[in-house]
Amino acid sequence: MIDNGFPLTTEPNILREMIAPPNIVSKMLSVVTGNSSNMSNNLPGATASCVPWRTTDLKHAKNEVYVDLVEEMDAIINRDGVMVKCEIYGEVQVNSHLSGLPDLTLSFANPSILNDVRFHPCVRFRPWESNQILSFVPPDGQFKLMSYRVNKLKGIPIYVKPQLTSDSGTCRINVLVGIRNDPGKTVDSVSVQFQLPPCILSADLSSNHGTVNILANKTCCWSIGRIPKDKAPSLSGTLVLEIGLERLLVSPTFQVGFRIMGVALSGLQIDKLDLKNQPTRPYKGFRALTRAGEYEVRS
Repeated sequence: MIDNGFPLTTEPNILREMIAPPNIVSKMLSVVTGNSSNMSNNLPGATASCVPWRTTDLKHAKNEVYVDLVEEMDAIINRDGVMVKCEIYGEVQVNSHLSGLPDLTLSFANPSILNDVRFHPCVRFRPWESNQILSFVPPDGQFKLMSYRVNKLKGIPIYVKPQLTSDSGTCRINVLVGIRNDPGKTVDSVSVQFQLPPCILSADLSSNHGTVNILANKTCCWSIGRIPKDKAPSLSGTLVLEIGLERLLVSPTFQVGFRIMGVALSGLQIDKLDLKNQPTRPYKGFRALTRAGEYEVRS
């Protein structure tokens, strides 16, 4: 919403009420009446509210709120297997379906590990500054309550050990994957991806678990899925170098992917979630998910 050329209202909740989304009925009415405007003639009730991100007089037949910890692990492992960097970028995502004007308080068991925190406008800053407690009136539906970073982690869930040896115009490659630090939950959607150097003419790769595909842009994608308990997945094969090149001069970097449901590898734990201004006791659900972000293994 623009007032004299300046943005006056940018809250999506208010804009959705002011500007109706197009549909078949509105298109038919615009043809019949000649009025193509889908703007409301009245200002939404939340315009003058102290919580403009929330619609007034909300009512839900079933009151419930879900809190998810979603984390991405960024790590760099050098060619000697030494961890150069390991950190977590995380988000606290909330899906709220609560009637009226609920007042929520979320606390963590170990908030001191959090760095670079950023909050949704609904979060009151003073309770966090004094006691590291999130106090807020939530928007309706799904939103990102806060984001954070956890630095200098020492443990990674899986290892990837590449080994490349080249001689006489060919390069032998062998990659092993396995569990390094058991997170206590199933590690699935494991994948390893790397770019073949331009000097590679052809590649013959196979694995004892999962599938291996080489795309047209010379990207090798190894989809492992879940790591079996009885054997370590391995990829092996031969790379043929271009004519006149005896050894591989550029070593590829391996991009690793994984997903772990039910655990936050940063160690962040939710202590409790309190709700006020609710006539009935709502349902509260909590989940955690960690997946790979920029997870690199250099060879």
